[in-house]
Formats: sequence, structure tokens, C-alpha cells
Amino acid sequence: MPLLRVRTEIEDRPGRLAVLTAALARRGANILGLSVQVGTDGVVDEFVVDVPPGGASAAELAACLEAAGGVRTVAVPARPRELVDDTTRALSLVARLRAEPAALPGALAELLRADGAAWTTIGDGDGDGDGTLTVPVGHRRAIRLHRPGLPFTATEAARADALVRAVLPAGSPRPASRRVPLRDGTHIAVRPIEARDAAAVRAMHERCSLETRRMRYFSAKPFPPQRAVDRFCDPAHGLTLVAEGPDGSLLAMAHLIHVLDPGVAELAFLVEDAWQGRGLGRALAELLVVIGRERGLVELRATAFSENARMRRLLTSLGGRTRRTEEPGVVEVRLRLDGRAVPSPAEGAGKMSR
Repeated sequence: MPLLRVRTEIEDRPGRLAVLTAALARRGANILGLSVQVGTDGVVDEFVVDVPPGGASAAELAACLEAAGGVRTVAVPARPRELVDDTTRALSLVARLRAEPAALPGALAELLRADGAAWTTIGDGDGDGDGTLTVPVGHRRAIRLHRPGLPFTATEAARADALVRAVLPAGSPRPASRRVPLRDGTHIAVRPIEARDAAAVRAMHERCSLETRRMRYFSAKPFPPQRAVDRFCDPAHGLTLVAEGPDGSLLAMAHLIHVLDPGVAELAFLVEDAWQGRGLGRALAELLVVIGRERGLVELRATAFSENARMRRLLTSLGGRTRRTEEPGVVEVRLRLDGRAVPSPAEGAGKMSR
């Protein structure tokens, strides 16, 4: 029976995947593989299906998913070897590349099922299109992948970057604490939060204005209790960084919080009033972007009041895209970490706000 790879993008709401699988079942498609990835304005559901002889064609399956609410749907032929578990294939490729590093273009092509891959120089030619993906490899070198008919997703770009980093020579280990420069030349120490910081976290919150706390917590929350600080220290929760002043006081907190969406983390900040407008928030945001990429994240998301112009301006300057939420006066900013421009979706444009 013919195998097809069918990909569609759908709004990230409970029950949407069930609608798609039911639509495929009605056309006689047997689902053999499923992958959930990050798309331009929702999630990308990718299915590998087999279809009985004389059953629905690729075009008919794509049309049935579009009718079920999917957008930017494509269906292309698949091969039996593509049914290998994605994690197993990636680990096998890493093992192969450790013995044969020069095989990196072919390994990336196999990882992403690309039709072709070639070395290139960063800056040569046009930017990535729907059927191309440029993966940086060291200084000014890159590999350009081609896959007509099946656009690359942000999740796939992150997978490719992770494979490259897995085989490049290891750099110096990052210190637990690092110093970041501010606009006036001041250097601030940034480190992961520790349980012993609870009193300093409380003192920082008490120095913040009611308005600053309201912008962060959507209410004038006084300060996080000890149990919240303990949760911030738990790697299962995510990563919380604190900025430490010259006198040892805490000046800011920044969070990468795990969420259920694959490859996504929530981003949040609190900067003490006296240190706002000096570049500390930007330094923390840029650091979390780097850490997010190192952790294989695809997208960072932040929820803010629409009136919080400073937060919106910061994240959009880093490439974030603002969208309205169902809650009046609240917006969500999505920041892609794969280094590619995010096109505005053709549908659902009424939900977007630049």
C-alpha cells in the first residue's frame, strides 16, 4: 500500500488533533507515525499514513485535512525507511558522524529527509524559502538543504542545529555565573537562582513599584514565597536566572518555564525599577535566547499586558511576533529561535498585531 507523509498546521487548541485523525480515518488512511512540531502560527501535525489500493490520493487527503481546519497542508510520497523512530535515527547519525565528520551534509539530509544538501557560505545567495533550509556550521560556513514540496518547520531547524552542535568540537564549559554588560559599561553578574536567595528575592520585590509587579504578575503580588523559590530552583520547572548587583543584592529575575508544547518555553522577567532602562532586561533576554537554543528549544513565548510597551518593544526587537489572546488587554509574544524570519499567516490575520 502506498505511504504518504501528510503535514498540516492547525490552531493549538484541545481536541484539534482528534479532528484531524478522524478526518484521515474517514478516508481510509492508517496512521503509522505522528510528529508534533512548531509552526508559524500554531502547531504542525505530521502524519505518515498508508492508504489501501484505490484509496484516497495525496491531494484528496490534503483536502480533507484542510476541510477539518488545517492550513498550509501538503502530502508527499514517503518511503518505508522513514518509519524509523526519529530519536533512534538521530542518535545513529551522531554515532556515524563521530567516525566520519565529513559526512555532515548527508547526515543532515537524512535527518530531515531532504532531497539534497551542499556546503555554502553564510550570506551567499537568497535566504531560506519554503523548500530550503540553511544550517550554520562554524564561522561563515553552512549547509543548505533542499526539499521541494515539504516546507521545513522551526522544529526541524532546531533538530538540524542540535545535530551540528553534537558533532562540533566541544568549547569551554560555560560558568555557572557570567557577567553581562549594560549600556553604561556596568557589568552585572547573572547566575541561576538558589534556595538561599529567598530573602533577597523578597527584598527586590519590596523595592519594586506596584506597577512593575503588576506588569510582571498581572496583579500587585508582594513577593514569591519560599515554596515558589524552591520551584524556581527545580530543573524540572525550567531555568530561573538572577542578576546580582555589586553589593550582592538582586536586581532582576528572568525565567524559562517549561510548558507542554514541544520545543517551547515561557519567558518572563522582573527588573527592579532603579535598574530599568539601562539594558539589563535586554541582556537577560539575549542570554535566555542563547540558552534556549543550546537547550534545543524552538520558540519562546511571553504573555504581557498590551499596555506593557517596554516588554513588547524588547521582544519584537529580537524578532518576536505579537498576537492577541482571548483575554482582553493581554497579548502573547512569540520569539522563534531557529534564526529564520516568521512569515505572517495568510489566514487568521485578524488575530495578529504588529
